[in-house]
Amino acid sequence: MKRHTAFLRYLILLIVLLACKNDTPLQAAEPLPVPDSLIAVIGPGANSLNVGLGGNAYTSGTGARIDNTGLHNWTSVSTVTSVWFRLSQPGSLTVALKGSVPSGSSNIKVSINGTVFKTTIRSANVTTTNIGTVNIKKPGYVRVDIQGLSKTGAYFGDLSDLVISGPAAASGVHYANDVANYYWSRRGPSCHLKYHVPANTQWFYSELNVPPGQDKVGSYFMANGFTGGYFGMQVNSATERRILFSVWDPENGATSLVRKGTDVTSNGFGGEGTGGQSYLVYNWAAGATHKFLLKAEPSASGTNYTAWFCAGGSSIWKLVAEWKRPNINSYLTGMYSFIENFYPEQGYLQRSCNYGNQWYKTTLGNWTEVSEASFSYDATASAKQRMDFQGGVNGNSFYLKNGGFFDDYTSSGTSFTRTATGAAPAVNLDRLP
Repeated sequence: MKRHTAFLRYLILLIVLLACKNDTPLQAAEPLPVPDSLIAVIGPGANSLNVGLGGNAYTSGTGARIDNTGLHNWTSVSTVTSVWFRLSQPGSLTVALKGSVPSGSSNIKVSINGTVFKTTIRSANVTTTNIGTVNIKKPGYVRVDIQGLSKTGAYFGDLSDLVISGPAAASGVHYANDVANYYWSRRGPSCHLKYHVPANTQWFYSELNVPPGQDKVGSYFMANGFTGGYFGMQVNSATERRILFSVWDPENGATSLVRKGTDVTSNGFGGEGTGGQSYLVYNWAAGATHKFLLKAEPSASGTNYTAWFCAGGSSIWKLVAEWKRPNINSYLTGMYSFIENFYPEQGYLQRSCNYGNQWYKTTLGNWTEVSEASFSYDATASAKQRMDFQGGVNGNSFYLKNGGFFDDYTSSGTSFTRTATGAAPAVNLDRLP
């Protein structure tokens, strides 16, 4: 009741001042003091942005749930919900929380880039509760961690948004704001390396090396992508990894399996288009250099694509599969590599990979090294729903990095030149399985 009385007195005083008009201009006055209890209700001000937790937050443990509307079923004091947004300029930043508590009250702790605040949420109606103000020293991502301390109700509350304001948030703020595509923004941006090869390229060879610790669950490090398919390696769970080779269906007809290697699983796939999928469950190691070889053989009935894999430290090439793509008559075109995360819950984790020693061989029988690549990214990055994507050169390899909400990003179309190795692929093409 006291809170509402203070609010009414404040409004009445404003109305009286506005009503007192005369021919003499009013002199500038000191701003009216606003009680702390009132600030907790009205939040950080009119010029604010709502950063939806549904597209920008991740939780640890099992004591809470994130969906498109925000944070729910928040029961555990051990659960930490982390929210990220990117600022383009330094300055003062005020943060508030929008949400409600179904019953009772909840004491929570909120950390803004490491500065800790504590507050209480009491209202069963959706309100905006002020958290605090910090000074942002440089452009980049801001991290806000939310954790429950104690509660009198069944759970801590339902939170829909961070509400941010202040000079640092006045312009150039980037976060996921397209609810229909929250699934993709939570996965994080995918980014690519594009290679130029001639139209009569029959073979393409490349090598991958994932640094230790960068092999997060949900990662796909794609080595040899082409118009019509892709070939690389995945981290599917804490206990399973795969070598994956997939070929899309053409506009007319369906891709069919010609042959596959030992212990390789093959099936069709759907979702983002349709086609044929083959994979070898193989515990590839981070820190090792793995080799990928791809061949295209066009004919009057279509083009056959065949993929082989050679694990780091081994000289034995394994056949993954050969697929026929009907009504297509071309060699390898549109060659590229990419990095992506396919588990939305893992989108806050950084992953990276070194892509090196790319070579192509044409129908004329010459191996030629590829030492140039251009950088690009997906729709999530183009729409600036996520800005944690990067590419470049690391020694004699290109690299790609995504996820983890790091600050520096690479512009689409940036060209890279790596140091050439001069070491053509040591593989006997006539003796491949």
